[in-house]
Amino acid sequence: MTDRAFTRVERRPGHAPRRAVSADPLYPVSPAMPTAPHSPPVPAPVATSSAHAPIDVSVVMPCLNEQDTLAACIDSARDGLRRLGARGEVVVADNGSTDRSVEIARDHGARVVHVRERGYGSAYRGGFAAARGRTIVMGDSDDTYDFSKIEALVAELDRGADLVLGSRLRGDISPGAMPWLHRYVGNPALSAMLNLIYRTRISDTHSGFRAFRREALERLDLRTTGMEFASEMLIAAARAGWRIREVPIAYRSRGGESKLRTFRDGWRHLRLLLLYSPRHLFTWPGGLMVALGLLLLAALVRGPIVVLGRFVDFHVMFVGSLLATLGTQVLTLGLFATSWKAPPRWFTLERGLVAGGLLLAAGAAGNLAILVHWLREGFAGPLVAVRLAILALTLIVMGAQVLFSSFYLDLLRAMQAPARPAVEEDEPARAEGDDA
Repeated sequence: MTDRAFTRVERRPGHAPRRAVSADPLYPVSPAMPTAPHSPPVPAPVATSSAHAPIDVSVVMPCLNEQDTLAACIDSARDGLRRLGARGEVVVADNGSTDRSVEIARDHGARVVHVRERGYGSAYRGGFAAARGRTIVMGDSDDTYDFSKIEALVAELDRGADLVLGSRLRGDISPGAMPWLHRYVGNPALSAMLNLIYRTRISDTHSGFRAFRREALERLDLRTTGMEFASEMLIAAARAGWRIREVPIAYRSRGGESKLRTFRDGWRHLRLLLLYSPRHLFTWPGGLMVALGLLLLAALVRGPIVVLGRFVDFHVMFVGSLLATLGTQVLTLGLFATSWKAPPRWFTLERGLVAGGLLLAAGAAGNLAILVHWLREGFAGPLVAVRLAILALTLIVMGAQVLFSSFYLDLLRAMQAPARPAVEEDEPARAEGDDA
């Protein structure tokens, strides 16, 4: 992004348009901030090389009414850049502050970008888009992180890491900085779930102090807008095979009002973990339900059994039927969720129709056997083939689900087919009438 992207044209009645620009090319005027005629001078940049030289490190901070802590964070980040010996910038992604945060950020030498879409993730994505550094360090502007220590994170990147996190749980947490519920319940539980599902080994998945290369970040396609943005980044990085490392950091008590809502934001993290892993949400639970349901049906179709001294009859078959039919539905949802880009290679409509047809045929055969038996009895007496009827009806419902789901999956495949197939020509064709 060029400096011109952060200039703005001011129009005054009776005057020609006047362009407002910053005195320092490293810290241009933000697009929505008027230029104060008597504002304090902008601090000197952290490096003195040519203003057109590439920036090494961008420190990005989201901000929403952080006037009490923002100055300390910016000064700490500039100190960290000096210690690192890198040409850098501090980018404050303002998310609609109504206090003096924007003014303070400009006075302390930060670039300010205004992100209209509200949310923690939105602010970060806007800040990342505006950052010009080849390396990006991110951290909250509530003075909980020590930005002067960014050298430890950048050093791990130089050693080959793709994403570096500052681990609060492996470092030093000031008394009262992290609520008991977050430190010993929420954070460990959500971290364990993320590590289990995505096969990572991260001690503090919700740390907001991170470093990565800007070029690599652009390939992750991050989209969430709220606090779950922190989890989305880790999920996307794990899926992409990034080398994720941690360094211990100090974590201090925040200044100002916390924007975190324990249960609301905790649920948003949990929801994201599940939605981004449809196999854990749908496929495996659905497969388990189908297997258990069919096992119960098969065990009881010939008659009651005794388990641990207790008499088990066809009443349990209803439970097995419920599990089998519900599991089939959940399994198909898993196939839909994992096939939004492309159906699995093993799937074809014909195979789905054969599988569904076999289930339907098996169920119909069971019902036919019941009918034949009743005919042989001359319709005498009540029809009491309950067990076989439960199994047969269950198989029919499962078969119908598989049949219609197969058509839907094939419809997804047809919608994803390229409009124009790729064509390669071995040799240029000679036009008619050309000389031999």
